[in-house]
Amino acid sequence: MSEAIYTAVATSTGDGRRGGRAATDDQALDVTLAVPQEMGGTGGGTNPEQLFAAGWAACFHSALKAVAAERKTPIADSAVVAEVQLRPRDEGGFSLAADLHVELSGVDQTTADELTEAAHAMCPYSNATRGNIPVSVDATVA
Repeated sequence: MSEAIYTAVATSTGDGRRGGRAATDDQALDVTLAVPQEMGGTGGGTNPEQLFAAGWAACFHSALKAVAAERKTPIADSAVVAEVQLRPRDEGGFSLAADLHVELSGVDQTTADELTEAAHAMCPYSNATRGNIPVSVDATVA
């Protein structure tokens, strides 16, 4: 395995997702955590699933832009929406599932699908989750 080119460091303190905090070592991210109202909590803070969704959306979007540039395919506007679901497991505990929605313009649907699949192959979050959780990926041309 190759050497790491970057290591992110974050620490969770307090009561974890139940009113704790999560912060990065450089303090660029410092958030209050809360259980969402949909799970019986009070809301009012972020949660690990939102943080994971934001990270995956940003990383996938960067991969999409990189693939488009590598292929010299200009895209006008683009966005990636990541929906990360927390699901109870029959045997106890929880698991994740995700839906990634790519929105872009300036290309036809076939090109959008090809760029999206290539981005899914490049994105570290996609590679880390592949085969571990259910993931759906789709592209919409605006």
